[in-house]
Amino acid sequence: MDIPEALACPVPILTHDTVQLAHGAGGKLSSEMIDKIFLPRFTNTTLEKMEDQAILENPGGRIAFSTDTFVVDPIFFPGGDIGDLAINGTVNDVAMSGAQPKFMSVGFILEEGLPFEILHRIVLSMEKAAKLAGVQIVAGDTKVVNRGSCDKLFINTTGFGFVPDDVHISAANLKPGDKILLSGTVADHGMAVMTSREGLSFQSKVTSDTAGLNHLVADMLQVSKDIHAMRDPTRGGLATSLNEFAHSSQVGIQLFTDTIPVKENVRGACEILGIDPLYVANEGKLLAIVPTEIAAEMLVAMQANPLGQAAVIIGEVTDKHPGIVALRTGLGANRIVDMPVGEQLPRIC
Repeated sequence: MDIPEALACPVPILTHDTVQLAHGAGGKLSSEMIDKIFLPRFTNTTLEKMEDQAILENPGGRIAFSTDTFVVDPIFFPGGDIGDLAINGTVNDVAMSGAQPKFMSVGFILEEGLPFEILHRIVLSMEKAAKLAGVQIVAGDTKVVNRGSCDKLFINTTGFGFVPDDVHISAANLKPGDKILLSGTVADHGMAVMTSREGLSFQSKVTSDTAGLNHLVADMLQVSKDIHAMRDPTRGGLATSLNEFAHSSQVGIQLFTDTIPVKENVRGACEILGIDPLYVANEGKLLAIVPTEIAAEMLVAMQANPLGQAAVIIGEVTDKHPGIVALRTGLGANRIVDMPVGEQLPRIC
């Protein structure tokens, strides 16, 4: 297994070097694992109480709430791992409502025999991602299953944050004339996982874009609260998210083919595997639909953030062909960008 270079934190000494079924039984070994692996990395005053629930302060108003499960294969890939992916994925789902994520719970399903060295590296990665996003992990759970019943480990996360009163972001809000902004290149994450899985190598390594986007969203909301819709285009990629927008608002979406950024090594990987980059998962990019009068200023704000430096306007909302996403080709014609029939890239997140 390709494990990244060790982070500057030694693996704790436990009774066993690998996960045993007894680590999921709630006894001494469970307590040892929690005390030595999880608590030192996720510690905060709420989690330290070790109750069966987390009691949190609510400032009032609306709450954005999301849950997700991560089963990516391989668990380590160029640019990230299942740990930071789990944190960033849930942070981003909450942030796409305009909320600032605050709290998370984390559930682990561990395969018997998983080396604690691997689990420790994953937890360190989660700690780093949570701190960068400014979220606290306040509750959690661990289960151990028989060898062969899962692939090393799966992670479930639930997150929530608070939505400002004057923010109303929804896929149903699109209006003809709106501009479609994309925060950067597409297909990086999906191709990083796939090339790692298939053992493909390129002169320039394909690297995942996994990142928490909540600080970028906060910068955008400083420009205007009148963002009509946002989405992080994960499974199914850019094409799926845009089709969901078109169907929810019953509008047409017109894309400009020469404005959708794809890195050359990513484009090459897609061509080798016969995959359209518009359908490949991203884990550190966002789509924003905004009124045309604020699009230019919003683009400047996005480009000023490290996670939005390559932001571009890729299309516009139209009252033509409602419910359909169309891509203008180099010859000036349109081709329909439909929803994928099935999952092109299984276990990508």
